[in-house]
Amino acid sequence: MKKVLFALLLATLVFTACSKPQARRAVSHKEGTFMQESIDRNKKLVATEEKRIDSIIKSNPSVKYTASAKGYWYHYIVENTIDTVTPKEGDVAYFTYDVKDLKGKVIYTEEELQPQVYHVDKQNIMMGISDGIKLMNRGEKVTFIFPSHMGYGYHGDNDKIGTNEPLVCTVTLTDIKQDPK
Repeated sequence: MKKVLFALLLATLVFTACSKPQARRAVSHKEGTFMQESIDRNKKLVATEEKRIDSIIKSNPSVKYTASAKGYWYHYIVENTIDTVTPKEGDVAYFTYDVKDLKGKVIYTEEELQPQVYHVDKQNIMMGISDGIKLMNRGEKVTFIFPSHMGYGYHGDNDKIGTNEPLVCTVTLTDIKQDPK
């Protein structure tokens, strides 16, 4: 009897050890409501931010803002119409900048942020500044208005910039050099 039980137990062990584990199935929502709710929430957020930015732009008609293809706005404080070289991947851009909220309250001063050295498209910096610098010529000073998704987004910067905060950044591109590497 013990031999039969042992053989049966051994056969069960061998059978279960040799069977393939079943893949776990993804949990799905029949209606896709979570994704749709997230999309709707983001559309409302973007619309609200754009409305606030639009009111800032309209409140000062003497300043000519340009809408970028990436969804932010900018205007020149100092424009260099002689130089046509803009930073591109592989260049090193030297710049200074400050950061304000949409009400004009200073979040970070130029002194706090210190002069920056940016290896274009090879370093991780704020998305809006990374893109905006590529529009600038040496010596230009530009004010950018970035919706939160071009700034620090949902996460903020873990310091002074909060969740979903649109930003106003004034950037001065002091120099452009080819990457020596």
